[in-house]
Amino acid sequence: MKVGVVDPRWDSGVRLEAFSDNSGKLQLSLQEIIEWLTAKDEELSEQLPIGGDVGAVQHQREFHQVAFMEDVKSRGPFIYSVLESAQAFLAQHPFQEPEETLPDGKGLLPFLNTLPKRRMLNVSRSVWKQANVASDLWEKLTARCVDRHRHMERTLERLLQVQAAMEELAGALEQAEGVRDAWEPVGDLFIDSLQDHIDATKLFKEELTQVKEGMKHINDLAHQLAISDVHLSMENARALEHLNSRWKLLQGSIEERLKQLQDAHRDFGPGSQHFLSSSVQIPWERAISPNKVPYYINHQAQTTCWDHPKMTELYQALADLNNIKFSAYRTAMKLRRVQKALRLDLLKLTSVIEVFREQELQHGEYVMDVVEVIHALTALYERLEEERSVLINIPLCVDMCLNWLLNVYDSGRNGKMRVLSFKMGLVSLCNADVQEKYRYLFRQVCGPNGLTDQKHLSLLLHEAIQIPRQLGEVAAFGGSNVEPSVRSCFRMAPGKPAIEVSHFLEWMSLEPQSVVWLPVLHRVTVAESAKHQARCYICKQCPIKGFRYRSLKQFNVDICQMCFLTGRTTKGKKLHYPIMEYYTPTTSGEKMRDFAKTLKNKFRSKQYFSKHPQRGYLPVQTVLEAESGETPCSSPRLPHADTHSRIEHFGAAGDTDEYVVVAGRMLQGEYRRLKWKHEEAAAAPELVEGGMGSPAGQQDEELLAEARVLRQHKSRLETRMQILEDHNKQLESQLRRLRELLLQKESRWKEQLRIN
Repeated sequence: MKVGVVDPRWDSGVRLEAFSDNSGKLQLSLQEIIEWLTAKDEELSEQLPIGGDVGAVQHQREFHQVAFMEDVKSRGPFIYSVLESAQAFLAQHPFQEPEETLPDGKGLLPFLNTLPKRRMLNVSRSVWKQANVASDLWEKLTARCVDRHRHMERTLERLLQVQAAMEELAGALEQAEGVRDAWEPVGDLFIDSLQDHIDATKLFKEELTQVKEGMKHINDLAHQLAISDVHLSMENARALEHLNSRWKLLQGSIEERLKQLQDAHRDFGPGSQHFLSSSVQIPWERAISPNKVPYYINHQAQTTCWDHPKMTELYQALADLNNIKFSAYRTAMKLRRVQKALRLDLLKLTSVIEVFREQELQHGEYVMDVVEVIHALTALYERLEEERSVLINIPLCVDMCLNWLLNVYDSGRNGKMRVLSFKMGLVSLCNADVQEKYRYLFRQVCGPNGLTDQKHLSLLLHEAIQIPRQLGEVAAFGGSNVEPSVRSCFRMAPGKPAIEVSHFLEWMSLEPQSVVWLPVLHRVTVAESAKHQARCYICKQCPIKGFRYRSLKQFNVDICQMCFLTGRTTKGKKLHYPIMEYYTPTTSGEKMRDFAKTLKNKFRSKQYFSKHPQRGYLPVQTVLEAESGETPCSSPRLPHADTHSRIEHFGAAGDTDEYVVVAGRMLQGEYRRLKWKHEEAAAAPELVEGGMGSPAGQQDEELLAEARVLRQHKSRLETRMQILEDHNKQLESQLRRLRELLLQKESRWKEQLRIN
């Protein structure tokens, strides 16, 4: 008897039906969730961009937070419930596929059993896919909701900052614009107050630094909002643009105001050149080049020139002195006229030094521009007017002095000169003892230890030589090469790399030819007020004014300065005898000394004087020697430069290069003669007992005094002899070079003639 058996196909059908009911409901729920999340995601995407003002963002935030996010949040429990059901369903009905069993006709029942399972696996797979899609959409939507909420919070915070900053900046700009609107026109301001207004404008500009930083901050905020796809509303954008426009306009007003004030101060202020326009009269006009260098326009002749009209007249007047034979005196007398024309003969060295200190002109290598030079000169002449209590045409003096300094140290009109140049020009022509000038000028090139080396001494002498160069006299003082003079000075301290002021003063006391014009200038100045109770042997002037020259060969032969310096003679006779120069009235001792010398010279022949000139100066290398080493670059030589004889104190007409060699020997011979005379007087005391008042007694006293002086300077004479011998060698070398040059020129000339 068969036991009833349930058909397995019926059992699987029942389970499949139940499975389908459960999965169908789950799939419907998942599909509903997917559709809802998709719709919400689209709704979120379709929301308008975040607004550009506080009100719009607050409204958007409220809608997003209250309406949208609450709706999503309320749907959350249902979504989580369905996803949990799907997870439980998949746990019960995994959808991994078993190995496929191919039907072979023998096992029909197992094959039939696999069909429901395959259907169940497909359903499970469908549920898994729907659950994953729903889960991803949910996570994406919630994340987007949170991100948008945070974005709106940050945007609202920045918009609040923008709004507060714009309100604050608007108030600050309004206040600043009120200050700007209260400015007086520059043309209505007093010249003396220009600097105060410049300082006030600069301070006002500094005080607006916070406004500048605020504008930068608000523009940065707007830029950050634009990067995050938040654009300011039309109202906010216009307000920000208006603030930027006002700020740029205010900045432009400040810069323009400052420029107008500075231009006015430069053109009309105390340190400007405007006040110098009165230094010329119609038809002349003073103009200024772009580098601030003045030039002068003659509207009548329609010409322009660098020189002031008065300076041109001065230079023309200096031509009258070209008939002076001796270059040092010719140069000194020209400089004396320049000194007086510039009123520098009234200026004390102490005042000059004080102004240098006030103007902070301490470093010699510092380069001054024209405005700085004018400012310093104005201070000098104002101080001069105050100290001397005299009325000075300050514009004319400043302009003339500036003109002269530019001619000497900036002939190319670059508008620049070194402080050392400025000091050399003024100190050389101011009113001071020549030794004080030497000391001060030496201090400008020495170090903290009070010493100077060859390089810095070269700089000083280079600045000095520019003064005679401008007058066309440089060739007579060694040309532009100052190295021989530097070497000559350093012989005062043999073997030392640097010298001190005592060495420099000792060398300058020998009146080296490169700077001999400076002590001669001082003698010219002193001689101007001298009157000598004597008659000029040539022009008969009495009393003799200025320099007086006495013959030490003939009794009672005195010559005035113009006759001697210009070489005037009487009856065609020339002076071949020693001459003594006086620039102050003579004393009784000097008269007795000259009498003794004249008496002694009476017994000497003409040949003796022609072979033994009396005195010369420390020689210098001529312009023929090549410039070398540390010599600074020189300005172009003026076209009227010429060569003249070297300075002589005596009227010998011999070769100037010859007498410098024998001068030291003559001085040593004089020393030996005086020494012998002293010994002779000591051996025969009765010869000098004629009394102190007698001519013989006074003569011997003078001779003994000279002997003591010469004994004290013996070492200096030896140094001088060495210098003279060195120079003699240099002259011989130069003569050889000249001969070679002449021969070369002659050969080239002959060759050119042959070719032609």
